[in-house]
Amino acid sequence: MHTLKIHKIGDSHGVVLPKEVLARLGVGEGDMICLAEAPDGFRLTPANKEFAEQVQAADTIMHDDRGLLRELAKR
Repeated sequence: MHTLKIHKIGDSHGVVLPKEVLARLGVGEGDMICLAEAPDGFRLTPANKEFAEQVQAADTIMHDDRGLLRELAKR
């Protein structure tokens, strides 16, 4: 287990991840990570770029075609 200190960064706050944690996650500087709520706390995982792109595409479709999707939902 690692205990991390919260630091003020501009108007936000952040933590510094030890290099051992970064190595176990398989991430480095510039990579994206995801923080998800879990039943026993939070889970930190590497971001899946392909999945993020798919979610963005779905959001675009749902926004652009919301009228059509509403009509389909009524059927």
